[in-house]
Amino acid sequence: MAIFCQSPFKPITTLSLPKPHQPRKTQPCLVKCSKTQVLSTEPEPVFTSVRSFAPATVANLGPGFDFLGCAVDGLGDHVSVRVDPSVHPGEVSISEISGDNAKKLSKNPLWNCAGIAAIEVMRRLGVRSVGLSLALEKGLPLGSGLGSSAASAAAAAVAVNEIFGARLSTEELVLAGLKSEEKVSGYHADNVGPAIMGGFVLIRSYEPLELLSLKFPVEKELFFVLVSPDFEAPTKKMRAALPAEIGMPHHVWNSSQAGALVAAVLQGDVEGLGRALSSDKIVEPRRAPLIPGMEAVKRVAIEAGSFGCTISGAGPTAVAVTDDEARGRAIGEQMVEAFMVEGKLRAEAVVRRLDRVGARLVSSIPR
Repeated sequence: MAIFCQSPFKPITTLSLPKPHQPRKTQPCLVKCSKTQVLSTEPEPVFTSVRSFAPATVANLGPGFDFLGCAVDGLGDHVSVRVDPSVHPGEVSISEISGDNAKKLSKNPLWNCAGIAAIEVMRRLGVRSVGLSLALEKGLPLGSGLGSSAASAAAAAVAVNEIFGARLSTEELVLAGLKSEEKVSGYHADNVGPAIMGGFVLIRSYEPLELLSLKFPVEKELFFVLVSPDFEAPTKKMRAALPAEIGMPHHVWNSSQAGALVAAVLQGDVEGLGRALSSDKIVEPRRAPLIPGMEAVKRVAIEAGSFGCTISGAGPTAVAVTDDEARGRAIGEQMVEAFMVEGKLRAEAVVRRLDRVGARLVSSIPR
């Protein structure tokens, strides 16, 4: 199925990103994501086809519900996009979906994370004379708490932008990805922000959307132990479990711990990061009981030597942090065992570094 992208647009203001050399290594970099103007001149494709990658993400990071997230290396989705004369000009068609749970995903671009983001990028570029065919390769399981929908959206946004010469800015790509997230799992940028930008990201504001890139020192070691049980936790269901109101003491506690987490990131303090990560008193207590064995897994992870552990995003993946890869593998083994013993769930563990790059072009064929 193909979707037509041509329509009239209102003119809006463009904000440019700070130049890369401006922030110091440990200073946060502000990205303001205002609604942007459609390009006045329709761009020509500079590639016949491109292939992109976007990483998995860990949202919330404990006390940072809906406003903190980070990207993790080595896991994610790929999207291939090509100029396709058989697709009507100005339209996007999804030709193939492969990988984990591919049959569960729609090929209708209006109901597919990658398709929605691709359509939004074409709209922002003002593409009306070229049709595109898109293939999605799922490397992330659905409902895993690793930003599966955001990875698809981010990879698609980058691929379509690159095939037309990378005309859109980072903030425009974030907004295109957020358009997809809004329809599929809710209006939250703590997955799609880091999926596109890489590293740690703080959502400073949603209206207007403003994101801060938090620079974890490159000389410091940080490893994420990601343990995913054989259990699906849909984001919408897990969000429905959250309280409508919270008390002032919990608000103050979570706010202070989120601030401590940001400070730990900027200082490269992995132990402090772990303590803050484990401190959520609002969201995790509601979600953990819905994931069999999660409370025991967290306890075991800390006993095994991790600096902290929490639910990744909406779950069911558990994430622990350490500064040693070998220790991380040992921690992961203990967490897998805890899921089986306490939750009767099979689980897999991987140890990954921080992805500092975000969504990127992997390969291309010039015209």
